[in-house]
Amino acid sequence: MATTATRPNPHPHILVFPYPAQGHMLALLNLTHQLALRGLTITILVTPKNLPFLSPLLSSHPPITPLVFPFPSHPLIPPGVEHVKDLGNSGNLPIMVALGKLHDPLVEWFDSHSEPPVAIVSDFFIGWTQCLATRLQIPRLTFYSSGAFVALKSLSEIEFGNLPGSPAFKQEHLPSFWGCFINSFEDLEAEYVQWLKTHVGHNRVFSVGPLSLIGPDVSDRGNSGSVSEMNDQVLTWLDRCPDGSVVYVCFGSQKLLRKEQMEALANGLEKSATRFIWVVKSGTTQQQVEGFGVVPYGFEQRTAGQGLVLNHKAVGGFLSHCGWNSILEGIVSGVMILAGPMEADQFLNARLLVDNIGVGVRECEGADSVPDSDELGRAIAEFMTEGGGMKAKAKDLKEKALAAVSHGESSMKDLDRFVEELGQLGG
Repeated sequence: MATTATRPNPHPHILVFPYPAQGHMLALLNLTHQLALRGLTITILVTPKNLPFLSPLLSSHPPITPLVFPFPSHPLIPPGVEHVKDLGNSGNLPIMVALGKLHDPLVEWFDSHSEPPVAIVSDFFIGWTQCLATRLQIPRLTFYSSGAFVALKSLSEIEFGNLPGSPAFKQEHLPSFWGCFINSFEDLEAEYVQWLKTHVGHNRVFSVGPLSLIGPDVSDRGNSGSVSEMNDQVLTWLDRCPDGSVVYVCFGSQKLLRKEQMEALANGLEKSATRFIWVVKSGTTQQQVEGFGVVPYGFEQRTAGQGLVLNHKAVGGFLSHCGWNSILEGIVSGVMILAGPMEADQFLNARLLVDNIGVGVRECEGADSVPDSDELGRAIAEFMTEGGGMKAKAKDLKEKALAAVSHGESSMKDLDRFVEELGQLGG
């Protein structure tokens, strides 16, 4: 018979700490939804302007408690800014530094709580929470909004020849935490997940994705928007398009294309003679004056009927910057991906898709690259008429992704396994 000290806790209390960037935060909130369904007691740390992101989750799970701390000041962050979307990729470092100032307030909160959390689940960008957890003598689980391939390779600089792809790592960055969550699924990255488990010496590596499929509201996923937001003109147009004939073009929620990049992309789409939906991120007035995020003059008129510059999913192909959430959206949609990585983990994501899995082809790459419009046009046309192999792989991967989050399947099993292990931490 289990003693009182070792009896499983049916409702262990955890602190969830999302990183304030859209792809990071929404994925972790979807994970939190699943943990709440499994009976955990949950506190979520946010700053005031990020509290609205919690609305769908709190509506579904009123017992979840928001812990709202003021956003710490930083000389490179304007007053009132608390989210990466308002700063762009260059804002990540200042936000990480600013959030580090929450260490002492969190220690005080833990010390004053009558039943403090028995574990911390925090984004991998908030690495100082490992020191916090060590001080509090509780485990910290790292949340990777990316997949295992990037989680391994982005830490880099020591070679491991036995790891597929032979990436490199800094020794001090190798996982020493109690466990981690990965926004991926077994059939997508089995060899990399297994390598990580072998290296850390335990099985507390939980593949729980695609998280976009298992949040509190999956009717509006990712960057592509929901069909309910589309007007009748778009739906009517899509209804007239043959299956698999539309390429969806989107470069994420943060990146603005420069004028010459927009022109090259517009010309390439026009020359491809391929139906398309192009999501254009509009810049500020000043950015538009400088040539960012502006559709070239006359483009819509010249391509009328060929495509619509509106927010919708692609039917057959996806021209993407290869952000991980966009990649998962493409996989879940069963489409081929034309890779145009620009920064950060996008190059590694493109490599996984193109070289390892074979559901995409590489086009241009680099934040400052300007594709040749003739070559781009030919590439898009060939890509969308690709016969058999790649399309079949994309459809097969879609079925595996959907299966992973079905009851009793791999991602659901990993969630259950985590809750079971967490319950052993104390009663």
